[in-house]
Amino acid sequence: QEQLVESGGGLVQPGGSLTLSCVALPGGFGGYPPAWFRQAPGKQRELVAMMSPSGSVYYIDAVKGRFTISRDRSKYTVFLQMNNVNPNDTAVYYCNRAYGEVPWGQGTQVTVSS
Repeated sequence: QEQLVESGGGLVQPGGSLTLSCVALPGGFGGYPPAWFRQAPGKQRELVAMMSPSGSVYYIDAVKGRFTISRDRSKYTVFLQMNNVNPNDTAVYYCNRAYGEVPWGQGTQVTVSS
């Protein structure tokens, strides 16, 4: 059974940076495009970024120019580089397929606060 394991979250000051990692076990995302999602307190989970099989990327407007999604296929890992974060980025971050989702992992908490 597929398992998603996110890591790298933490407390970061506004304007700071953080890199999230997600390992898709046992063997990656099964050819589906990987994506990052987030869920802020009291809000629904939303798509943040995704990467197509060809390598093209998509970001929601709120993170465009600040976040970067990338992957290491050999390690079944997808990353989310977060730069110039702000308090609105505070959320639990999850990875999954962009569609055809598998069971969600535990996520990783990102808190942006001074």
